[in-house]
Amino acid sequence: MTEALLAWYDRHARAMPWRTGPAERAAGLRPDPYRVWLSEVMLQQTTVAAVRKYHERFTALWPTIADLADADDADVMAEWAGLGYYARARNLLKCARAVVADHGGRFPDTHDALIALPGIGPYTAAAVAAIAFDRPETVVDGNVERVMARLFDVETPLPAAKPELTAHAARLTSHARPGDHAQAVMDLGATICTPKSPACGICPLRAPCLARQRGTEAQRPVKAAKKAKPHRRGYAYVGRRGDGAWLLETRPEKGLLGGMLGFPGSDWGAAPQPAPPAPGNWRAAGEARHVFTHFALTLTVMVADLPPSNPERGHFVPASEFRPGALPTAMRKVHDVAAPHLAVERAKASG
Repeated sequence: MTEALLAWYDRHARAMPWRTGPAERAAGLRPDPYRVWLSEVMLQQTTVAAVRKYHERFTALWPTIADLADADDADVMAEWAGLGYYARARNLLKCARAVVADHGGRFPDTHDALIALPGIGPYTAAAVAAIAFDRPETVVDGNVERVMARLFDVETPLPAAKPELTAHAARLTSHARPGDHAQAVMDLGATICTPKSPACGICPLRAPCLARQRGTEAQRPVKAAKKAKPHRRGYAYVGRRGDGAWLLETRPEKGLLGGMLGFPGSDWGAAPQPAPPAPGNWRAAGEARHVFTHFALTLTVMVADLPPSNPERGHFVPASEFRPGALPTAMRKVHDVAAPHLAVERAKASG
């Protein structure tokens, strides 16, 4: 099976900015561990299509891990906005700085050394070791789980099936071309063994696939029923000074959206409405809704034109330096609700 999969990959490997293709590998070229690591961190809970532009922008701004280690935290967090799971961005900087400080700016090439770095877990350590350094590690993401579940017709529901699926993947891992093999299985799951309507007729593993033989491919992998997400509420205060400056604050390092720039507001839960962050004619502009992994959030958006005095909470950012696109998605939705109301009020004041 491994030989058939690699032969298919040699012909159909996807081209990606961080990838060294099979022909290039055969010619002796090796992937840049920095770009491989960066892609794997970005790809957690995010699609390849979404990650491409972020990866290209990051590597243009910070071409090497030493460049990233020297970057300003706020700049990195701003460039990360929209990818979600912002703890990854904080760990990105911690890891880059550890590689520079403790490893001379070169990634270690073994699973054990990689997993000792900040923010690198078992999956990322295996992926970087295999893809960047051709170590025979077993790399298992959602695509690989789906391929294994169908190939071996695994009836155990996810996530309980993870150890069984990992064991199957380990038995198939190529020791001759582990980096190509890891990417081949992921490519197979992304392009042929897809979640819906898999293209079994052109799959290189169609002959040995037990689910195809038994007609169960549409039912694999089995997934446990999802629990309903809880709903939380809160408040967000969006204020502007007469000169156009926006009132913002940097969120605490710990917690959701940690270290990111956002609008002052309340805790997200049963807490009462907090006092406004600055004196002003505050009024409700509407609601902003966002869905996180474990809960749904509705924020009541309060807006006001603010006097030039210092706020009790947060700080003013000049209009020339404010980029809504640098805000995390939840805060960008708050901005989108608030902005039209503030524009109307500012137009009235100027008229």
